[in-house]
Amino acid sequence: MSTLLPFLALEKTCDQALSWVNQELNSADFRVVQTFDLKVARLAHPECTCPHHGKAECNCQMIVLLVYRKEEDPATLIIHGQENRSWVSMAAPVDRRTNQQLEIAIRRVLTSPLTNVPSPAEATYEARSTV
Repeated sequence: MSTLLPFLALEKTCDQALSWVNQELNSADFRVVQTFDLKVARLAHPECTCPHHGKAECNCQMIVLLVYRKEEDPATLIIHGQENRSWVSMAAPVDRRTNQQLEIAIRRVLTSPLTNVPSPAEATYEARSTV
């Protein structure tokens, strides 16, 4: 069993998020291989309904990527999208993390372009200065 805990939320469709993730990781010398696409998998099962919407037609999407760096075993990255939002998670068995250094490097690459924007908590904290 594995858990998915998103470390990044994006105001992008899943396809836009996929393009952005590929661009960021490729420019940092990672190799990205897509191994699953929910929309493609659903084509074989048109009778299945969406667990979020309860209908056959929806815009939910899930993409699974294997991310490689050098000769290491890959990390598994999941992009889940619904409406115009996407969430990025690392997937690994609950009892062990296979390559923590690779996961840390991936998180750093994907979150560093966003670090110049203060989080709501930081903005609130800065606004309450006691000087």
